Order: sequence, then structure tokens, then C-alpha cells
Amino acid sequence: MKIACFSSQPYDQQFLSQHSESTELQWTFFESKLSSHTLGLAEGHQAVCCFVNDELDRTCLEGLSARGIQTVALRCAGFNNVDLKACAELAVRVARVPAYSPHAVAEHTVALLLCLNRKLHKSYNRVREGNFALHGLLGFDLHGKTVGVVGTGKIGRVVVDILKGFGCRVLAYDPYPSRQDIDYVELPELLKRSRVVTLHSPLTPETHHLIGPEALAQMRPGTLLVNTSRGGLVDTSAVIDSLKHGHLGGLAIDVYEEEGDLFFHDLSGEVIQDDVFARLLTFPNVVISGHQAFFTREALTAISETTVANLLSLLSGKDCPNEVDWDGYVKS
Repeated sequence: MKIACFSSQPYDQQFLSQHSESTELQWTFFESKLSSHTLGLAEGHQAVCCFVNDELDRTCLEGLSARGIQTVALRCAGFNNVDLKACAELAVRVARVPAYSPHAVAEHTVALLLCLNRKLHKSYNRVREGNFALHGLLGFDLHGKTVGVVGTGKIGRVVVDILKGFGCRVLAYDPYPSRQDIDYVELPELLKRSRVVTLHSPLTPETHHLIGPEALAQMRPGTLLVNTSRGGLVDTSAVIDSLKHGHLGGLAIDVYEEEGDLFFHDLSGEVIQDDVFARLLTFPNVVISGHQAFFTREALTAISETTVANLLSLLSGKDCPNEVDWDGYVKS
């Protein structure tokens, strides 16, 4: 069983190879992301293994199907980058990794919040230059503050528990409430009452640019916004405008809606061509990490184990508990 693994990094190669040693899976690793322009690399393989920024649109899927490839294994939870309608027409089976380590992403979320609030990124650079002044580093206690959690899936629920440990008052919004011990409110009320808003929703047509001009206007002045979910939840241009006018108090993100040509690459010797992203980097109250919230040993182990299990099930024609059906729901 030959698998073409796209958008692969050395750690992908290490963990996937390690967790498939006793199986029939044979890996070919490509650093390139999968798209209609690179699908030819999959020639001669029985399946493709993809990540968050691979582009499985209709053209790409038709090209894969024409090469006899009817199996897609996503090593991530989201599948907004897959044209499921085309999958249905082409009978392409897709599986994902629904829960690799909610704690990894939740802990990184709070780390970004702490960094943004307490200006740790500034403090780190100052101290390295021998500057121990505290002016400009003032933050606020999280204890007693209201934090709004948008989306209470596995990750969102862990974030709620961590924030409660800090002594925060937690509000939540989710179309499908999942816990009785969480105070659910409608989104406008959450935005109005929260000192911090953190996003943990999937990216769907309904949630695209969930945080745009209207939502930002509903936030209280000085609100901190954190996004470790999907970049497309946030209208970046609207956020920049709110930051420029001093309404949004700060932004901490691990995802960006146009991250495909940026994240997971070393661009330190190049000029960043994305003007919107470059503008974000100019703000002193913006903290950005490069889609690393998932990046723990435990998460990579879980991703590899689940991906290997998914591939073995799909390629042998068996039912797969993590298969995404063609209406966008996970088969059970």
C-alpha cells in the first residue's frame, strides 16, 4: 500500500514511519502541498495523506481519481479544504483525525493569551538587550475577568476548564451546547460582555468571517481576541482596521486565513509578499505563532496512530470510524 504524503515535514516522516513499521504502508514524503499543480506526484500510489493547507478541490480530486486514487487521509481535524461534493461524485473516501490532543491546542491558546496580555514578547526582547524597564508592559489579572469561548467542542471545553482554573468567569457560544456547567449565551451578548474572546469553531460557510466589522463593533473597547482554530473565522482586514482605530485591544493568532504560502516554511531570508500579514506584524499588540498549537509529542503520536489506522481501514474496504461522509458529517 503506497501512500503519497504531502506537506510533510521531518517530524511527519519520523512519527508516521514509526507508527506504521509493522504494517503494509509504504510512504513517499513530499514537502510540496497537494494541489491540482502537484497531484502528478501521487502517480503510482493508492492513497494520499494531506494536511490543513493542501488544496483538494474538484480539479485536484478529479486528477487523483483519474490516477486510481480514491482514498484521502487527512492528518488534521478540519476538512474545509476538501470539496466533499466532488468526493461524492467521484466516490473518494475521506478520513480525518478528529481528536489528536485537545489539551495541546487549549494550552497554546492560553499561552498566547498570557503572552499578549502580559507583553511577554516585548519583555523577552527587552531583557536580551539589557532593558529592564517596565513601562509599556502593564497587563491585567485574568482572575475575575469574563472570557468568551466561541465553540465548545473538545478543544473549547478544555479551554473553559483551564480558564476556570484561573478564576475567570466564562461565557460560551455554540449552536450545539455540550455541557450543563457552561454558561451559554448568544454571540452578540458574549461579544458585548467579554474582556477576552477566544475562537474554537470549525470553519464552515456559516462561520466564515464570523468575526468581521459587525462582531468587532459589538466588542467592548480593549477586548483581546485569540484565534487558534481556523484563520477564515476572522476577517483580517476588519481586524486591522479595528486595531488601527484602537477599538480592539490586541490580537493573538496561531492561524491566518491566507497562511498556505507562509506557515510551515522558513521565509526568514525572504520578503513576505502578503501585505495584509505584513501589516499585522507591525502592530505592537499582535502576537502570532505559525500554526504550532497542535505541535506536541502527544499530539503527533495521536495524529500518526489515527492516520495509520484510518488508511488501513479505508484501503482494506472496511468501515472507518473517522470517515467524513459526503454531506460533511463524520460517519459513525
